[in-house]
Amino acid sequence: MGKRSVKEDKNIYQLSREACGLSREAAAEALKFVTADRIEKVESGRSLPHPDEVLAMESGYRNAELSNYYCTHECPIGMKYEPEAKLSDLPQLTVELLSGLNALEAEKNRLIDISVDGRVSFHEREQFDAIRAKLDRLERAIRGMRIWIEHAAMSGKLDDIE
Repeated sequence: MGKRSVKEDKNIYQLSREACGLSREAAAEALKFVTADRIEKVESGRSLPHPDEVLAMESGYRNAELSNYYCTHECPIGMKYEPEAKLSDLPQLTVELLSGLNALEAEKNRLIDISVDGRVSFHEREQFDAIRAKLDRLERAIRGMRIWIEHAAMSGKLDDIE
């Protein structure tokens, strides 16, 4: 058994591994192609993980947030396009999702009016930006729900569909 880390500023990868009670060596065995040395480099911040390593950690550590974290904090493309989402409880996520859908439903006709000519004019810009903000909120709610579903599946909280 390896030494227990006393490092205070642990990153999400180390916190996820430790939450599973795995040493770096045990994690390397579970992750198959990621070595203990590589895990140490990622956890110490000396090296960024590769996408395939993040996917392996997400599965091996049973932490559905790792891919979203990687995309929103470490991948230049994901940082530009992917909304950050966090694991939350199902009732909260459901309310956020339905609230976002309701807000968008109220703007549906205005969005049609704005987009019918294929451009957003100067006087339509403020309303269009408000609709875009509501779309962003809805997208974060959808991402959060996807993370919850993945987490529930990984932790056995999602019954098999027969």
